[in-house]
Amino acid sequence: MSNNSLISHPPDIGLILRAHGEQLWLTAEVVPIVRQLERAEELPEDQIGAALAYLEVLWLDARVRAAETDAAREALERAIAEGDRVLCEKARRYHAAVRRLRTAVGRSVAAITGLGEQSSARSPICDRYASS
Repeated sequence: MSNNSLISHPPDIGLILRAHGEQLWLTAEVVPIVRQLERAEELPEDQIGAALAYLEVLWLDARVRAAETDAAREALERAIAEGDRVLCEKARRYHAAVRRLRTAVGRSVAAITGLGEQSSARSPICDRYASS
């Protein structure tokens, strides 16, 4: 199989692809766990700690994806003169919508896990959820 990371897309298409990937990740992977933990009373007591740890790992991955999406937006801004104006504007709007989704999901994750922007200053996952 070929390595897809070697494929180079124009900045507008690159941003659309990154934003779409991030949106899918948030809605398919992170949001279902958030919803499950928001109804924690429906989860068996012995599964809450594992679900919280899993959410934290998913959120760390989501933050990496967010940084990649934001970098694609910056690449678009640097190359704005070269691209199709209409497509560039659509890419910007899609990115803005994904940022709003990211912020909303981030608030929910922070409320559930206590994670803020600086998760590295916190204790390891296994220490936080060992008693759950």
